[in-house]
Amino acid sequence: MNDNLDLSKLAQPPATGVSYVRDTSQADFEAVANLSMQHPVVLELTLPSAPETRAVDAALIELTNQSEGRWLLARVDVGANPGIAQALGVQAVPTVMALIAGQVAPLFQGTREKAAIKAVLDQVVKISIANGLTGRAKPVPGGVLAPQDDNAKTPPAAPAIDPRFEAADAALVKGDLQGALAEFEKLLAANPRDAEAASGKAQVGLMLRVMKLDATATLVKAGTDITDLDAQLDAADVEMAQGQPEAAFTRLVDAVRRTSDKERERARARLVELFSTLPPSDPAVVKARRDLTTALF
Repeated sequence: MNDNLDLSKLAQPPATGVSYVRDTSQADFEAVANLSMQHPVVLELTLPSAPETRAVDAALIELTNQSEGRWLLARVDVGANPGIAQALGVQAVPTVMALIAGQVAPLFQGTREKAAIKAVLDQVVKISIANGLTGRAKPVPGGVLAPQDDNAKTPPAAPAIDPRFEAADAALVKGDLQGALAEFEKLLAANPRDAEAASGKAQVGLMLRVMKLDATATLVKAGTDITDLDAQLDAADVEMAQGQPEAAFTRLVDAVRRTSDKERERARARLVELFSTLPPSDPAVVKARRDLTTALF
């Protein structure tokens, strides 16, 4: 898989009036989710009445309408659709997720600078292509266009990102994943207990590994020979990128059970690293930690 995907079209302006943004409700949510089998769907859970969501709203709308259909932005008003918010475990707005081949992948929560949002969306496109999704979204008749109110586009004065991560975030904005990984490693060298740095390192590491894999071939290979630990590690990465943490964790817990010595430690270490990509309270993480303890002892 070639990492150097041409994303230059993301910066090109769309034809006047063309929108790839739709407002989504519980009534049409399933139909919108099904579109993720053809192309990425970026899901924004927002609250139009909340001022803190406006900068992210505007950035997502603008970047989406510049993307020429690389993805569809589906916006959900959580006030009007509490069932969707509850089903997805939304605890704050805005919350942004990706739907890739029907699977949910969390992207970020809270405010972000537009450049940082663009970097995240670039990675969604790369991961989608790596998983064989090369379709384009169709323009949405009467779809949402970028707000014209400049004040709505202005990010809040308070920094959106912890100053500790400025260097890593700058690298991510430039698409320099190796540079971002090095910055997170510096933070961990200074404080090995820095959970946020560990999470950042784990997420970037996952992206770097997955971008080199063919998702279908990787899963087929892992299913052909369950004793091939490298294949199991790769398959778990693919499952995580596809939003299937339960499958990835189960695969690696099983690998821990089957192996011993150095191979068992490799499987355990990768599993713990993947735990870091999700919140510690995530039900999939809590269950897998229990399963790992049982497998080890």
